Amino acid sequence: MLRSLSSGVTGLQSHQVAMDVESDNIANVNTTGFKYSRANFSNLLAQTSSIATAPQGKLGGKNPVQVGLGTTANSTTRIFSQGSIQNTDKNTDMAIQGNGFFMVSPDNGNTYKYTRDGDFKFDANGNFVNNSGFIAQGWNLDAKTNKVDSTGPIENINIAPGLTTPANPTSDVVLKANLNSGAIVKSYAAAYPISDAGVVADDGNGNSTETSGDLGALFNATGEAFALQPGQGVNIDFGGGKKSFIYDPNNDQAGDYKFTTMKDLRDDMDQEASNVAGTNVTVTVNDQGQFAIQNTDGTGNDLTINVTAYSDSDSNENSKFTDSMKALNATLPAGGSGTALSQAFNAATHSSSIDVFDSLGSKHTLRMSFRKTALSKWDMKVTVPEPGVINTNPTASTPANMIRGSVTFNSDGSLSTYNPPNISYTAHNGSAENQQISLALGTSNHFDGMTSFDSDSATSGISQDGYTGGDLVGIRIDQSGTLVGSFSNGRSFGLAQMAMAKFTNDEGLSSAGSNVYDQTANSGDPIIGTAATAGRGFIQASALESSNVDLSKSLTNLIVIQRGYEANGKTITTSDQMLQTLLGLKR
Repeated sequence: MLRSLSSGVTGLQSHQVAMDVESDNIANVNTTGFKYSRANFSNLLAQTSSIATAPQGKLGGKNPVQVGLGTTANSTTRIFSQGSIQNTDKNTDMAIQGNGFFMVSPDNGNTYKYTRDGDFKFDANGNFVNNSGFIAQGWNLDAKTNKVDSTGPIENINIAPGLTTPANPTSDVVLKANLNSGAIVKSYAAAYPISDAGVVADDGNGNSTETSGDLGALFNATGEAFALQPGQGVNIDFGGGKKSFIYDPNNDQAGDYKFTTMKDLRDDMDQEASNVAGTNVTVTVNDQGQFAIQNTDGTGNDLTINVTAYSDSDSNENSKFTDSMKALNATLPAGGSGTALSQAFNAATHSSSIDVFDSLGSKHTLRMSFRKTALSKWDMKVTVPEPGVINTNPTASTPANMIRGSVTFNSDGSLSTYNPPNISYTAHNGSAENQQISLALGTSNHFDGMTSFDSDSATSGISQDGYTGGDLVGIRIDQSGTLVGSFSNGRSFGLAQMAMAKFTNDEGLSSAGSNVYDQTANSGDPIIGTAATAGRGFIQASALESSNVDLSKSLTNLIVIQRGYEANGKTITTSDQMLQTLLGLKR
């Protein structure tokens, strides 16, 4: 009889523990990152009146006679199921979607605690702390490498108030563009002017020994390619009989005069005009890309110019070139009162510009200009604003703020070669001198940069890696737990990264209050790494994980616990009544 009283008492005690556990769950229904627990009951050792016996002969076996002695709440289990994610308006809030814990320290990293509560903020010293003042653990930006190294030891996450980023001088300029290889172009410019002395003048930068490029690669006044073939040309008569002027890039054609470049043709025309009419006739190429002929003879001798087609076969006529040159047909009176002009000769062009930065963060516009000079070759000019210099050997036509080069292409339009691969820039404004800037125009025999297809010249991408200094204006957090700083110069980069820990046995962790857990002997050691790696969950910013307590389930459990408690109470009162009956037998 007394055993039933004892069993009832153990039932009351166990159900009281269950009530305490469930009450704690309900109390934390709105606690961020809280994980609910359940009480686990087990029966106590039973009292054995007789043991079990095996069957013997014709007598069957007998089961043991045991009377249970009650129950006990021998353990509690914390359930680490995912809580719902609630979006917030605070950019430093974080929720873990999946496995893992944030790491915090209450003593400057000497000991660690673990939490699912991602309500973090910055204190007055720039420490990233939770509501208890524990500092979040992770990896900070390395000032030497300018990177966050998540393979190193963890430390207090700290972002200094008023953080600024220094200027980063440009070291790479990357250009992706197409230079039109087609027979019709929309972007073109007049061929270089050529004086009566036969000298090419480059865009007003002074005299130059540069040639004006292969005339076969030039275009007429409407952007149509001449596409001159060897052996094509024109006849020109300056009054002394017609002479043939033949395009001869391979130096293997027959003719009175042979040319390859526009300068060659000007020199040939000037020579023939001088032979016939004397030195009073001048042939130049003006800044509109037109052949210009003047008769400065003051003695009254007029000059008649007659241009006709030249062809050694019907299939060898180049009508575009002939038509452009026929515009010279005229009679020029003596005294230079008139000028005979051809149609314009143009070169396909394209240009791209980008702002680059020096060591002070000052901005300078770097311009790359391209001009077609042969079927698969384009001249390139790189210029910077004065007083900046990139040319160590300046000339009148190539000043100190300009450097010349070229780009060549393969027959499939892929890049073949380009030069220069880099420039040395000095801005002359107090910034570091000889700033090395790599010009990345693509890989030889590939299509990852400059190309030359039969399509409009266009820049599809141009970028550089420099920037001016800036102040920290905001912080956001990505899925890997990286705290990304946004600066007033428009740059963004990682300033720190949260460490995350996972355990072999989450249920073995010990609650330490303040929404944190301690490691125990049965939890295993923390496996530290970054979010979204090795089984650790990813981080959702501007969000918090709610408690995983199911209130409807907890309230139902209260009813079950209450009924169990009441039933155990009935066990005690019933046993008491039976004892009263037993005592009444003596009376």
